[in-house]
Amino acid sequence: MTIYAIGDIHGQIGMLDAALARIEADGGDTGPGGADEVIFLGDLVDRGPAARQVLERLIAGRAEGRRWSVIRGNHDTMFLRFLRNGELNDPAIKSGNGWTHYTLGGCATLESYGVDTAMERPIEDLLRQAQALVPAEHRAFLEGLPLYLRRPGLLFVHAGIRPGVALEDQAEQDLIWIRDDFYAEEGPLPWLVVHGHTIVSSPTHFGNRIDIDTGAGANPTPRYLSVAAFEGTDCFIVTDEGRQPLLPPTPSRTS
Repeated sequence: MTIYAIGDIHGQIGMLDAALARIEADGGDTGPGGADEVIFLGDLVDRGPAARQVLERLIAGRAEGRRWSVIRGNHDTMFLRFLRNGELNDPAIKSGNGWTHYTLGGCATLESYGVDTAMERPIEDLLRQAQALVPAEHRAFLEGLPLYLRRPGLLFVHAGIRPGVALEDQAEQDLIWIRDDFYAEEGPLPWLVVHGHTIVSSPTHFGNRIDIDTGAGANPTPRYLSVAAFEGTDCFIVTDEGRQPLLPPTPSRTS
């Protein structure tokens, strides 16, 4: 069994289709009854122009019986919170900007559903229109997404985990937002953690974690969407030219 992981999509339907094509070219058997699995690491929406189309593609693929598993990220959660009650702010956003600020990209998501996001419109108007235009199926899909998935030797999560805390006790905010405390942990973790959330110039193996967010949602200039393939805990990046091994850092030698 091969497990494929796809990083943060951020409303980039063209990049998503290209990533799925690379998996097919790699021989991935992820259709109905297939032996392989695709795990999407969250941040399906925001910043890019086609959030609605991305969700439609994922919902349709799962309805067809494809082995596609999807994790909820912080941007997906912000979208849901807005749809519930118009909430715009999250304490994890250090800038203090709300979800509809261009740096967060919520307006791009709303516009993909046909919402008029003119700046002078009250939030209450945006919310009423969004609640009318976003299909209930899309909200239910996002509401039902897990915050992490375990596979033998591997943990797939959007942002990371808080070291030293049992998985069942992890806070939702950490699973979708954590950075510094997770990244500072250099020792072994109970699993090899596969995540997105923080843009890296290329997929990077840190020894105890692998980051494959390569900036499909970079602002203002999107970069590209990465696909990783796992055979056990061995990782390969799936490129247009084929697989490239992604190796952990070489331990430094001391005299």
